[in-house]
Amino acid sequence: MFISPAYAQAAGAADPTGGLMGLLPILLMFVLLWFLMIRPQMKRAKEHKALIEALTKGDEVVTQGGMAGRITKVGDNFISVELAPNVEVAVQRQAIATVLPKGTLKAL
Repeated sequence: MFISPAYAQAAGAADPTGGLMGLLPILLMFVLLWFLMIRPQMKRAKEHKALIEALTKGDEVVTQGGMAGRITKVGDNFISVELAPNVEVAVQRQAIATVLPKGTLKAL
């Protein structure tokens, strides 16, 4: 009558690559993420761990809170840092951000 019959279309040919091309962008994004974010972060963590293990008495350090001082005592988990004459604070080892060159803190 007024409406023509609708017929189903034939199925398309199967993907010859087996869907591997669909995963390729995801794999490329993971590789890019690895080289731009994960790998540099692991490198920084490794360098910080080596810095923490190498701390000795007399090193001049800056904590992550911004306090600068000289190490007076080194323990397993905590380090005593002299901020000024007769002013010492106990700081966790992991809270040390950087080690300064010798002679940087002349006031202590």
